[in-house]
Amino acid sequence: MFRFPSLLLSRRLHRRKLSSTPSRPPSLPLSHPIYLIWGSNTGVGKTLVSAGIAASSLLSSATTPSQFHYLKPLQTGFPADSDSRFVLNKLRQLSLLRNPNVHLSSSHRVLNVSPAVLDTNLLPGEVGRGHSELHCKTLYAWEEAVSPHLAAEREGLAVQDSVVLETLGECFEYVVERGAGRERSDVLCVVETAGGVASPGPSGTLQCDLYRPFRIPAVLVGDGRLGGISGTISAYESLTLRGYDVVAVAFEDHGLLNEGPLMSYMRNKVPVLVLPPIPRDPSNDLMEWFESSHRIFTNLKEIMLSAYFERIKKLQDMPREARDIIWWPFTQHKLVPDGGVTVIDSRCGENFSIFKVQKTEVIAPQFDACASWWTQGPDAIMQAELAREMGYTAARFGHVMFPENVHEPALNCAKLLLQGVGKGWASRTYFSDNGSTAIEIALKMAFRKFSVDHGFIVDCHDDTTNERPTELMVLALQRSYHGDTLGAMEAQAPSSYTGFLQQPWYTGRGLFLDPPSVFMHNNTWNISIPEGYVWESQKGQSITFSSSDEVFHKGRDKSELATVYSSYISKVLSRFKESNNVGALIMEPVIQGAGGMHMVDPLFQRVLVNECRSRKIPVIFDEVFTGFWRLGVETAAELIHCVPDIACFGKLLTGGIIPLAVTLATNAVFDSFIGDSKLKALLHGHSYSAHAMGCAAAVKSIQWFKDPCSNSNITSEGRLLRELWDDKMVCRISSHPAIQRVVTLGTLFVLELKGEGASAGYGSLYARPLIEKLREDGIYMRPLGNVIYLLCGPCTSPEICNQLLIKLHRQLEEFYGCKN
Repeated sequence: MFRFPSLLLSRRLHRRKLSSTPSRPPSLPLSHPIYLIWGSNTGVGKTLVSAGIAASSLLSSATTPSQFHYLKPLQTGFPADSDSRFVLNKLRQLSLLRNPNVHLSSSHRVLNVSPAVLDTNLLPGEVGRGHSELHCKTLYAWEEAVSPHLAAEREGLAVQDSVVLETLGECFEYVVERGAGRERSDVLCVVETAGGVASPGPSGTLQCDLYRPFRIPAVLVGDGRLGGISGTISAYESLTLRGYDVVAVAFEDHGLLNEGPLMSYMRNKVPVLVLPPIPRDPSNDLMEWFESSHRIFTNLKEIMLSAYFERIKKLQDMPREARDIIWWPFTQHKLVPDGGVTVIDSRCGENFSIFKVQKTEVIAPQFDACASWWTQGPDAIMQAELAREMGYTAARFGHVMFPENVHEPALNCAKLLLQGVGKGWASRTYFSDNGSTAIEIALKMAFRKFSVDHGFIVDCHDDTTNERPTELMVLALQRSYHGDTLGAMEAQAPSSYTGFLQQPWYTGRGLFLDPPSVFMHNNTWNISIPEGYVWESQKGQSITFSSSDEVFHKGRDKSELATVYSSYISKVLSRFKESNNVGALIMEPVIQGAGGMHMVDPLFQRVLVNECRSRKIPVIFDEVFTGFWRLGVETAAELIHCVPDIACFGKLLTGGIIPLAVTLATNAVFDSFIGDSKLKALLHGHSYSAHAMGCAAAVKSIQWFKDPCSNSNITSEGRLLRELWDDKMVCRISSHPAIQRVVTLGTLFVLELKGEGASAGYGSLYARPLIEKLREDGIYMRPLGNVIYLLCGPCTSPEICNQLLIKLHRQLEEFYGCKN
């Protein structure tokens, strides 16, 4: 005999704003199908569709036990309007009508209600027991029938986005627990949203953005009424623009044949299901309507299950398929262990969403602590903004040729660059496609400027021979890295990247100085002076500072160390027999990235720039890594208190959404290419030079990062990022016995593990056990040998950075214990 469910109402009273900072975003379990039910508007029948799917899942078989979970995260108009109670009641009626012999147990819970509904008399009852199970939950409920953000504000139950997601994650854990031991297809969970796709949640965040960290596959309930085609397509585009997978569209038939244009628009890639007209009589119990819709809902359920199993198979097969056909950069395939391929399902803000097998299969968040090779900076909100901006720009421009042309995104981007990172020195912007090619362009610019200044220019009307008046060289630093193209590699010192195995043509066309480096150890900033520097008064003594501010202080120009640096540079240049052919200085300001994340003494770089100025050697700053707030300022030139003649930017320039690079130059550099012959012009370009999507993304990113309204880390003066790394944790890690050195600056935290012989250097595998543990702990890191680093974005909160350091310290302790 069927026993009907009770209403289990647990009230947690919240009179102030619910707040929480979870250790990381919750995971999405994949043990059973979970779907979001979206509506193109309010009142289109989302709850009817949810009930129909539930009936198809629970009431279609008398032999196979099944389980259905209905979750309503946000409910207004409560308790008069309760979608979870509606689903419960309709399933009760349908069960009696369709198959009285099917034993159905069910439960209904409302987890959080606003103070406005405290007097509601909702009496608990007895839970039914049976063959199949229906579990209905409302997570947050408000009395007034308005948008959740208004109800939350008016009734005293304000809920942060992180809390909604955390509560929903707990509900998913319950789904996994209840479904343990069942077949995948015997458990189904739907999460029904409130209102339309872009209706605000309780914090004001649009729901399509609120639930995006989970990226749950979607069923869209469209609109079959007049105007419904437009509304349904708009809702569909809002979801797909944010990376949701829409597996089906369903809507009520109003006799307008809306399905035709919708199927044409979606090119039959997404099934469109048409439901019978819904009776308008409030007294109608809808049983006949559900019966007439049964076949359609069964079809919809099968579509959902099929899409779920297809997704699982793809995720399971991707590592094997990747190993068979992909050649990864900077990767020794033989050293990639079984299970060592990370499957990234998506990205949301600073987190990968990766496929993992724990107790069960899940899509789990993993903080991208290498910023995907230093390109990333956006939070989830900025990511959505960039996606919209690029979608608009792609639709408007596609791609257009650039020489002698102009379009709005390129012009706006150039203006912002010259008013920002190039302010006070640059007058021209040259667009390219990535950092390495930006360097190639910079070298051509610098060599031309040097040749003009030193009288090396030949007759440009007949410059078709390979004859050269001189072989120009660069002045650069040891441990430098400027890219992987042949010309860029010639401008960097010998390293693992330039050996015969990697670049048989490499000769190293330059003079490479050994720079002093700065690091923290035992909570003290130190300067390491290489051999070759003459400083008798400090011989054998350490040079220390109490803070990084002292390291960057311009007052050090008057120190004895500045004289030592100047003497070293002059001595090396005078001994270099081709010093008169040094046509450019190229350096990474402050931080040398791929060379091991070394911090160069800014005083040394300032002295070096001044020396080159006196010799009329053009100065190139390679800011592909360091630019756009990576080091806590918009440009690293602010840290060394001097400007270049030429500078290269990339990576964070576009927020990491699409490749783009620029080379900025002074007017004097530009003028060295001006003449009556085209042969004197800069004959360098790319098919996608100044592509509109990249320029539009750069405009949005530049503005976003420096605006305190969108980036809370910007100080009131608008010139600095606030401190992101906790001083106490940095001190603890710098004093750890396993650590050789620490560097922290802006968005960057670096540590070098103590290692000797094979345990040190770029080819070292010494850090691998630590990296594996950190990945298991939700932090994706990729080492540079025995050097590991954390790289957050300009918008990352200090709280998140502190969590990263805490996890790093915990895993470091375990790593050190195992090694000793």
